[in-house]
Amino acid sequence: MVTVQQVINDLRSNTPSHVPTVDTIKFGDKNKDVKGIAVAYMPSYQAILKAISNDANMLICHEGLFYRHDDNSVEDKSDVFIEKKRLIEESGLTVFRYHDHIHRLQPDGIEQGMINTLAWQPFLIEHQSVYSLFKLPTQTLELLLTELKQKLVVDRLRYVGNLTANISKVALLVGYRGGGATALPPFVHDDVDAVIYGEGPEWETPEYVRDANAIGNNKAAIILGHLESEEPGMYYLAEKLRQRYPGIPVSFIASENCIKTM
Repeated sequence: MVTVQQVINDLRSNTPSHVPTVDTIKFGDKNKDVKGIAVAYMPSYQAILKAISNDANMLICHEGLFYRHDDNSVEDKSDVFIEKKRLIEESGLTVFRYHDHIHRLQPDGIEQGMINTLAWQPFLIEHQSVYSLFKLPTQTLELLLTELKQKLVVDRLRYVGNLTANISKVALLVGYRGGGATALPPFVHDDVDAVIYGEGPEWETPEYVRDANAIGNNKAAIILGHLESEEPGMYYLAEKLRQRYPGIPVSFIASENCIKTM
């Protein structure tokens, strides 16, 4: 049998130790034998119910259980916190958060999952520390947006730029890497036509792109959303776990975005 701790050791084996880290067991026993693994980007109440119904006794999630990156909660007296905690404890589910170490794989494991989903590996130029560069077939921004919506199965995407402008060289940044400190260097140092990222302050990268276009530089930014940019990486992780542990059922639990538009 494989224990929870053995799975954790495997997940951390290809990356240097990261301290402090949020990558710890949040509930459960590290010495428990693993009978089934569920993988989810977001450990929502619904995802936990699904993991239990899938007969998993280990849940590996990317984001936090209780609405803070550092996993500390000031809502620990709320009915939401109490009920979610009760569900996990009564189920006997072991919950392990896998965030810091997967981002420190070479290449970044979350980003590699996105690259696989987009089928952009043939267009890769190089991986930088927090983004990857691609030389895509030249297309308009409108066509690129259409491709992203189809491959990521989303109805709408936010963008800044001219829909008829030609796009070829792009930088991809997953998660919360859309701020000026991370998303502007590809424009400045790599002369990309567009950056594609999860989320970031709206007054930084989008405003740079607005001004770039105002002075005649055709640049673009595409904002995917945090979940949409990172969930493919957890699907990628689930596939890796199936290969590593063929005798253990591994299920991937998709996390529908709770933010709606109308």
